[in-house]
Amino acid sequence: MSRRFALPSESLSLFSRRSFLQLSAAAAACPFVTEPMLAAAARRPYSPDGVMIDSNENPLGPSQLAREAITAIIPQGGRYLDNVTDDLIHTFAQLEGLSPDYVRVFPGSTPPLHFGVIAFTSPQKSYVTADPGYEAGMHAADAAGARVIKVSLTKTYAHDVKAMLTAAPDAGLFYICSPNNPTGTLTPHSDVEFLVENKPKGSIVMVDEAYIHFCGAPSTLDLVKAGKDVVVLRTFSKTYGMAGLRCGFAIARPDLLQRITEHSGFNFMPVTAVVAASASLKDANLVPERRRINATTRQETFQWLDRNGYSYIPSESNCFLLDTKRPGKEVIDAMAQQKVFIGRIWPVMPTSVRITVGTHDEMLQFQTAFQKVMRGTTAFSLQPNPDSRKLRRRGELPS
Repeated sequence: MSRRFALPSESLSLFSRRSFLQLSAAAAACPFVTEPMLAAAARRPYSPDGVMIDSNENPLGPSQLAREAITAIIPQGGRYLDNVTDDLIHTFAQLEGLSPDYVRVFPGSTPPLHFGVIAFTSPQKSYVTADPGYEAGMHAADAAGARVIKVSLTKTYAHDVKAMLTAAPDAGLFYICSPNNPTGTLTPHSDVEFLVENKPKGSIVMVDEAYIHFCGAPSTLDLVKAGKDVVVLRTFSKTYGMAGLRCGFAIARPDLLQRITEHSGFNFMPVTAVVAASASLKDANLVPERRRINATTRQETFQWLDRNGYSYIPSESNCFLLDTKRPGKEVIDAMAQQKVFIGRIWPVMPTSVRITVGTHDEMLQFQTAFQKVMRGTTAFSLQPNPDSRKLRRRGELPS
């Protein structure tokens, strides 16, 4: 059995082929929910010419160097080529000043999120997250039988780490997504440090940095390097435009990665995704250029919203929450009739919808459609549904 795996080399002796099969079978039985599943559940049927700004995808797609790498590897697609995964690990580790055994490759960042929650929570160890926040970990916690604790964001829409600590003295895992999904807002590095230093003994802080390249904020990889109880997640789905290719990392001490691997099992990575990821990391201009493009389009959109009197949460990511002042689901449906597909709502903020920052032209189409819907000039009726009437009677929605 080859030793060239996307797994820390010293861990390989702990797993026989039978162990891998057993672990993979156990993992397959666990019900997981992903961003595409959540988006699809809220999405109406659409036409090929629709504007898709509902799933936080990057409309630019893979970079030119990544596309060339994919084309070059296709003739070898009949091989597992686990050596290219090793190359990706070493490339990333060298760039970030990490030991390669601190890095594990996954098809995106959602699998290590799920398996990390399974590994570190239980009926006795709670899962703590923000509200609103990315929901996938909560579903994994349900599968683990863990108590899910949702803590409101601060007034500046950061994670309220002190409230999270107070709410869960029994925590097994604290989940921090920064920039946050769906608000696109940052939690200061100092707040994450405070959480790490004051958390219950034996608990883990998982920091999801899926969107960090859009803002250039300090990473929490320094806490991993310092040997803290921290797992950092990264993905190539967002800034790098590889959502359909599926590649990401879990970065942590080898013993923490071992805990995750005990639940995730092992499988080979798709070679197209791996070589595209390696080429992307080696492209020094990719991240700053895409950050500039996203920030420019996002700011143009915010300026339009400001001019027209619409409320939103200022974001540093490729998504933001827009307040529709009415049940968000009705606006989502009305926008879909204009062939503009926007993101879902969060129960804690039922009059807000998540908008992904698309291309310049896509955001112009969004503006036209949104103006029509909000001014009531579409054929779609924005009548309150029975559920929204109940919410109003309970005082959970504005009149």
